[in-house]
Formats: sequence, C-alpha cells, structure tokens
Amino acid sequence: MSALWTAREAEAATGGTARGDWQAAGVSIDTRTLAPSDLFVALRAARDGHDFVADALAKGAAAALVSRVPDGVAPDAPLLLVPDVLEALVALGQAARARMTGQVIAVTGSVGKTSTKEMLRDVLAGQGQVHAAEASYNNHWGVPLTLARMPRDTDFAVIEIGMNHPGEIAPLARLARPHVALVTTIAPAHLAAFENVAAIAREKAAIFDGLEPGGTAIWNADAESADILAEAAARRARVLVPFGSGADCPFRLGSATPSGGLTVVQAEARGVPVLFKIGAPGRHFAMNALGALAAVAAVGGDVALAAVDLAAWAPPAGRGTRETLSLDAVEDGMTIDLIDDAFNANPASLSAALDVLAAADPVDDIGRVARGRRIAILGDMLELGPEADALHAVVAAHPAMAKLAVVHCVGPLMAHLWAALPEAQRGRKAERAEDLAREAHHLVDAGDVVLVKGSKGSRVSLVAEAIRKLGQPRPAVV
Repeated sequence: MSALWTAREAEAATGGTARGDWQAAGVSIDTRTLAPSDLFVALRAARDGHDFVADALAKGAAAALVSRVPDGVAPDAPLLLVPDVLEALVALGQAARARMTGQVIAVTGSVGKTSTKEMLRDVLAGQGQVHAAEASYNNHWGVPLTLARMPRDTDFAVIEIGMNHPGEIAPLARLARPHVALVTTIAPAHLAAFENVAAIAREKAAIFDGLEPGGTAIWNADAESADILAEAAARRARVLVPFGSGADCPFRLGSATPSGGLTVVQAEARGVPVLFKIGAPGRHFAMNALGALAAVAAVGGDVALAAVDLAAWAPPAGRGTRETLSLDAVEDGMTIDLIDDAFNANPASLSAALDVLAAADPVDDIGRVARGRRIAILGDMLELGPEADALHAVVAAHPAMAKLAVVHCVGPLMAHLWAALPEAQRGRKAERAEDLAREAHHLVDAGDVVLVKGSKGSRVSLVAEAIRKLGQPRPAVV
C-alpha cells in the first residue's frame, strides 16, 4: 500500500522544509488517538500542539508538522517545518483534493448534516472506496484535516461543512471543491451570530459557491427560506435537485411511518417508487435519507442498493440513538428505552425529537410506577441569540408535549420552559447536568421511554450516560 504522504510530497504541498525521508500512513492532531506512522499536526487550540510533539514521536509518529522545533525534540527528528501549522494543514488538504480522481459530496445544514454524512458513508461503502469526516469535523481545521486524510484511491468523499459565524462556509466549500453540494435543512440555529433565519439560509447556500463546473446542487425544498437556497443553486450549479414533500421535487417524500425503532419510508426517486427502512424513528431522518439518495444518484451510484442499505444505518452516538436497557438481570421485561440525542439541539431538532418521543410506546404494569411514561430530559439550546428565552419557553406549546408525562430541565435557558409547563408536567429543574445525573435513578422506571436532548455545551450527555449505567443494553427495539 502506498503512503498517504511522503516527506517530499508533504514538503511540496506545504512549501515547508522536511527533515528526514519519512512516510506517513495517516494524519493526526491528537496523541491520544494517534496511530504509528501518522503525521502529527501540532495545531494551536485549547493547548499548543507543539507541547505534545515529543510524545507523538515516542508513540511512533512518522513525523510532526510544526512551526518550530519544540523543547525536548532532537533537531534531527522527523519534522515538517512550516511558518504556520494551520495554513500548512489547509495546503495538505488542497493537495489531497487535487490528486483525488473520485467524486466529492459536501453536506451542510442547520440540522442533520452529521446524520446525512454518516448515511452516505454507509450506503456508498458497498459501491466504492468511501472517505468521510470523523465525528463532526466540519470547521476551519476539521475540513482540511478530513481532506488531508483522504486516501489516493478514494471513489467517494463525503465532507461535512459547518459554521458558527457568517463567512465560514464558502472558503471551506471552495477547499472541498465538491461535485455535489447538499443542504439538509434550514432552521433557527446560531442566531447569536445571524440576524434571522434568512441570513442562516444565505450562509448555508454558500456551499454551492465551491461546486465544480457542471456540479449538482441538492437542497431541502420544505425548509424555511428554501427560496434562498434555490436561487443560490440556480446561480452556481448545472444540475438542480430539490427534495421534499412537494410534487415538483424529483426526490419526493410520500410517508414516513415510525415502527418501533425504525421508520418505514415511501418515496419517489425521479418518478420511480422507492420503499425503504431507516434504522431510527423519525420523519427528520427520512428527509435526511431522501437527500442522501439524491446525492447517491448525483454521483452515479445505485439508488436502489443504497435504499436497501439504509435499513442497517443507525444514528451516531448522541444524535438520536435509541437503545433498550434492562434494569433487572433476572426478571425479563424490566426495561426502559433511552433516546440519546444529547450532542446537538436547536428548535427544529428539538421539535423532531419530541415528535419521536410522542410516537413511542411506553409499557404499563411493570416497575414501581406501574405506568409507562414518556419522559423528556432537556438541556439548554445554545447560540440562539436574544430570543433564546422565548424560544425555550414556547416549547411548552409544542403539540407533542401533551403526550409527555414529565419534563426535567437542565440549565438557565431550559428554566424558562420549566416555568411555562403545567405544574403536573414539571419534573426536576437543575442548573447543571451533573446535578441531575446524580438523580438518574429517581428519574426513570421500567416501562418508560426517555429522551435526553440538549446542545453539547449543556453537558446533558452526562445524564444520558448516568441512565445508561442503570441497566444493561439489549438489542434495539424493532
């Protein structure tokens, strides 16, 4: 197998100075996950990566990308010296993209970009060599890192592109140079940095700026401000593919029916009926899948095969994962269902998660309560700007809330929801997730279906993990 980067190739790509004649099989920015023969990139983030170069080399790194020789590192150590490490990483990404002969799909959206990226990774894996971002590596260092890690023989690359502020998406899209650009949806998110949803739509639409000549633009025609996406797509793309529930959508959603831990989807792909299952409940996942199928078609893939493979897909951890936990090792049936969606939240994704919870079936006549309940444990939705208080309080009026037995709230913003709830529906109110996590054994009982949802910064994932530790996992509900 050929090296991902040789010293000479990396030197030429970055304009740096390589010491030694090394070959790297991968690229790493974290010594905790570094594999032998990786090129360690000493980025400056919460800590200066130069402080970890000696450790990286001791663990078998092929070389380190640095802007200076760090303390404790021999002058003749295998290094790639550059003026600026992040700029050099971007240059590596550009070089990797330039030598790639396959096709690139770029994905963005207010909600669903990580899930859609993972769907594409899974369904394209049976149709060629696939490379996709790890986790949510979608920012100014995540995108170039993903590209720099791309193997030479990649047939399909799936690049996730995110943003927190105006002007972030276009440069990343131009770096990725996608053949296909997909916008999953537009929703109120990052309103602390944007005037309104229309401004968010304009920023997301900037993904089309990076399209290769003759490229394909795919967007959610049901989304708020979809007209902005359509106009931007028409300016930049040769092939226009809206998807959604409208009759004029080439990829049209007919129905999405929850069935236990699955969703049965009826749709049309350019007039051809498609029936498939997704390994997760929720109409929002069905819409993401429809966008993914449109992208598969755009890169010349087999849509029917991709639709079949979607049945094996499940959400990434903390993004809608559903699992059954057995609370009693002896007595069968003493279980709870946990929906772990604790790594991202905005009004649109919370609405979708509440719909999933409302459609779930708790089990009566087991446990100490003897009545199965639908329970929501909700952490703050962050980065919503001056309307954040109101956007939390209004959740009390969501139609799905009528089917919930109790709502526990974590954080100062979710306190506004707690205050707006009927008294009978109010559960625990905690300032910090750690405080609620300690009470996990009091929050749930056998027969319950429990949703844990919040922005990653709310740390409500600690509550999900505490609930998980109350029992033993069983096969997912089907």
